Amino acid sequence: MLLPNPDVSIWLYNQPVDMRKQFDGLAALAQSKLRHRVTDGELFVFVNRRRTQMKVLYYSQGGLCLWSK
Repeated sequence: MLLPNPDVSIWLYNQPVDMRKQFDGLAALAQSKLRHRVTDGELFVFVNRRRTQMKVLYYSQGGLCLWSK
């Protein structure tokens, strides 16, 4: 999957995140702070303090995927 389904939910975590976090750390934030399971197929967006970096976490067919910009 390169592009998500058009009706997928996108959740923005609005607090700054340490961009050294990877799959497990970002998944823990999504589940504890946003109260959503990462395995439900939704997109979770995280940004750093200066808003110059972004990571998108999602689940696709057996594993977590992470986009970084």
